[in-house]
Amino acid sequence: MKILITGSCGFIGFNLSLFLLRKGYKIYGIDNINNYYDVKIKYKRLKILKKFKLFKFYKFNLEDEKKLIKIFKNKFDAVIHLAAQAGVRYSISNPKKYIQSNVLGFFNILNACRLKNVKKILYASSSSVYGDKKKFPLKETDIINPKNLYGLTKKNNEEMAEIFKNFYNLNLIGLRFFTVYGEYGRPDMFMMKYLNSKKFFDLYNYGNHYRDFTYIKDVNEIILKLLNKRNRGHLILNICSNKTIKITKIIYEINKYVNKKNLHINKINLQKADVVKTHGQNKKVKELTNFKNFTSIKSGIKFLTDWYKEDMKN
Repeated sequence: MKILITGSCGFIGFNLSLFLLRKGYKIYGIDNINNYYDVKIKYKRLKILKKFKLFKFYKFNLEDEKKLIKIFKNKFDAVIHLAAQAGVRYSISNPKKYIQSNVLGFFNILNACRLKNVKKILYASSSSVYGDKKKFPLKETDIINPKNLYGLTKKNNEEMAEIFKNFYNLNLIGLRFFTVYGEYGRPDMFMMKYLNSKKFFDLYNYGNHYRDFTYIKDVNEIILKLLNKRNRGHLILNICSNKTIKITKIIYEINKYVNKKNLHINKINLQKADVVKTHGQNKKVKELTNFKNFTSIKSGIKFLTDWYKEDMKN
């Protein structure tokens, strides 16, 4: 099975590529390796993937439609589109990048899939499409009202996917990722940022944030099951644990394994692009995939910190 994975040097894209390569899938990866965060991390991930003979890599922006169409001559059995300009807070100061990457890039992927008759397309949406809500857990049928430009581009992706399904009979699954964490995580996200902090750490909203955390290996297993599942039309799925936890609890759990006694925590105001709470219902994805054994937050943090301490030695 030949699979194209965009964003293959990103956190989720790398972990998924590695997972599928180990299972014998042929993976074609695309990534522009932008400098949103340290490119050394992305090249480190890429170096690991290049050890596999079944991995082929292309470095360019998805806005380059001509290059993209050439790659689709490989006749992929499935496309997993994970590439995007990430970051909720970054979208305030750099809005244009989100339109170029998340909207135009996604259109080019859909159009290439249409032209080359790709049978199965999975793409990354986000819990950010929901915005600030009062009623939980969040269901796929809830009205979505994103609070920031990043969430708006993901809402646009879902709407664009629906149009392509209606007019061109594409089969698509939109993955509304909640807060994914784990090995080789993004340094701008909460857990890795806390782990990497040496002297100071900014804790927004005075620590009164709640998040539905999903362990990366659970995400990999779910996507594999979806790849092997026949679907028709356009499906939206929450990818979440259906458990919400206060951010300060995460700090407490991490501190069990990593010494942060000398770290000063600055408790500051809510950042205006942030939502206060996420908590998704995962009934739909569990019924579809029969995946039920989500990793507990305590176990996931233990796995992450064990990896982190080992990785720091290298």
